[in-house]
Amino acid sequence: MTVAFDDEPEQPHVWTDRGFTAPDARRWIGAGFTVEEAVRWREAGVYRPRPAQAWRTAGVTPRTLRPLLRAGMTPRDAVRWHEFGYSRAEAVERHLAGEHPRPRRPWRTLLPVRRSRGLDLSDAQAEFMDALLSIGVPATTARAYLDAGWRREEAALWAHSGVDPVRAGVYRALGFSAREGSAPARDGREALDLLCQWWDAGVPRGEVAAWVRAGLGPAAAARARAEGSGPPTV
Repeated sequence: MTVAFDDEPEQPHVWTDRGFTAPDARRWIGAGFTVEEAVRWREAGVYRPRPAQAWRTAGVTPRTLRPLLRAGMTPRDAVRWHEFGYSRAEAVERHLAGEHPRPRRPWRTLLPVRRSRGLDLSDAQAEFMDALLSIGVPATTARAYLDAGWRREEAALWAHSGVDPVRAGVYRALGFSAREGSAPARDGREALDLLCQWWDAGVPRGEVAAWVRAGLGPAAAARARAEGSGPPTV
């Protein structure tokens, strides 16, 4: 006789039928989530179990999560704002305004909250955030790209590669793709240092990526240009 218990783990096909890969299902199950819980977290913009655990520990549910993500808040931010007595709505507003969690002054609790203009995201900005969150970009990174003025299509590629928007802007200006720019970023190379090296060698900005793809450094590329060679096509 087979005895079934309510707390038995859900079978793999239950997860794959809902769009999870087998490895993803194992991670969510190992973190203690049911498939319905995992689906709700994914629909809210959290695509991995570890961040979902952190948000849940912070007292946030999938239903209340989206405004916090759009504001670029982390679970730690949510906890700190709560510890200092701010409602979630007020925490989101102040976080968007660039404030950091800090204790209230007693007299401030007696006064109405003064809303500053322009703190809420527009529809276009919300769509920007949603697009990046849906591919697994952390909220703080997505917010940084939004604030830096990136277009959504380009931001999605660079943010997903893990490069911060300032470095990404330099690598993009040098002609690198997001995939190419992520390699030196992971190696800890400063984008501005790279830019200066090529400029100091007299190589035009628009040629840098082509010379790098060919395996040449600034000095070698400068010599090739002096001999009449143009940027290679590879």
